[in-house]
Amino acid sequence: MQGNRGRDTSTEMRVRKALFASGYRYRVNYRPLPSLRRTADIAFTRAKLAVFIDGCFWHGCPLHFTQPKANAAYWTAKIQRNRERDRETNEVLEQAGWKVARYWEHEPVAEVTSSIRALVDAARPEGSRR
Repeated sequence: MQGNRGRDTSTEMRVRKALFASGYRYRVNYRPLPSLRRTADIAFTRAKLAVFIDGCFWHGCPLHFTQPKANAAYWTAKIQRNRERDRETNEVLEQAGWKVARYWEHEPVAEVTSSIRALVDAARPEGSRR
């Protein structure tokens, strides 16, 4: 598992590049709440938007996740813990006033960036810049 990236995955990089090219500025691998040991892949601090791009295997995508045959009990528990942690993270951040957006790594980059831009723009006061 050491070789698996925790940040800067190819999907994250494509989404970030598209957002940056559109003029949006953000934080990368940002901890929205210092007391919470979780980091958002992309964070818009002024809009209080935390974006997570979840890997299909690690977060148990309903379309693409396949249960490993080797050491199945370990992997079932591991993926379940990841899903529970994701739900807990969403709840804690939302209670603290953050909006949470989660996307799967297989979703088209154009759709993801369009959705993120809409969320950021909706949170921005009228007349303010990016």
